[in-house]
Amino acid sequence: MQENALTVTHLEKTYAGGTTALRGASLSVPAGNFFALLGPNGAGKTTLIGIATGLVTPSSGALEMFGIDAFKEPERARRAVGVVPQNLNLDFFGKAIDIVVNQAGYYGIPRSVALPRARALLADLGLGGKMEARTRELSGGMQRRLMIARALVNEPRLLFLDEPTAGVDVESRRGMWKYLRTLVEKGVTIFLTTHYLEEAEQLAKRIAIIDKGAIVAHGTLDEILALDTGPTPTHEDGFRGGRLEEVYLKLTHAPANSAHL
Repeated sequence: MQENALTVTHLEKTYAGGTTALRGASLSVPAGNFFALLGPNGAGKTTLIGIATGLVTPSSGALEMFGIDAFKEPERARRAVGVVPQNLNLDFFGKAIDIVVNQAGYYGIPRSVALPRARALLADLGLGGKMEARTRELSGGMQRRLMIARALVNEPRLLFLDEPTAGVDVESRRGMWKYLRTLVEKGVTIFLTTHYLEEAEQLAKRIAIIDKGAIVAHGTLDEILALDTGPTPTHEDGFRGGRLEEVYLKLTHAPANSAHL
């Protein structure tokens, strides 16, 4: 039986102001898979990642990573986890190499190990010539790649990517896709949220769709696409999206002219 990298069971989250972000969300991510969580803004995607990575306290429910209870043994569960948040949170004046090496220090990785590892990651992500550059000197796409390098320095088995290609040009995005595929081939499990439907179709083997805090679809890409069984919608602007887009629009009741999540 294949091990799950992530198992979420009846997860609930209501914030102090009364906003409910998650309503009994349940999903599983088999180890070694590329998984995409899709949903409208405010649907609960970032809250779910925040709970998984220890940044948000759940109201109720359970969450395991590689069979370890993340609420009872948080440090052990998250030891092999990396996260690239949605918002840029880099030291604006720090050098790229130092940002990655310093992150390794939080995991107790000695500098003698962290430095060559950081250099290799930056080179693999196309930042080999920018190792001594400061964050403020990098383009937005380069900053996104630097965040990925930082998240990988502890060699995580599970990598959370919260809209990692937002604002990245098409060429850089495709380069990132290629690199992320190599990680999965090496056994890393990737949990991705994205506003780009073609990104999910190109990369993910399994997909879940979340709406208003609840998981409304969960399965392999083929299983999700098979949900597009209704009549072809008529769009006022004459635009017809791909099959995943049609499923997404039907399940989230989004406006018919919405192009992204």
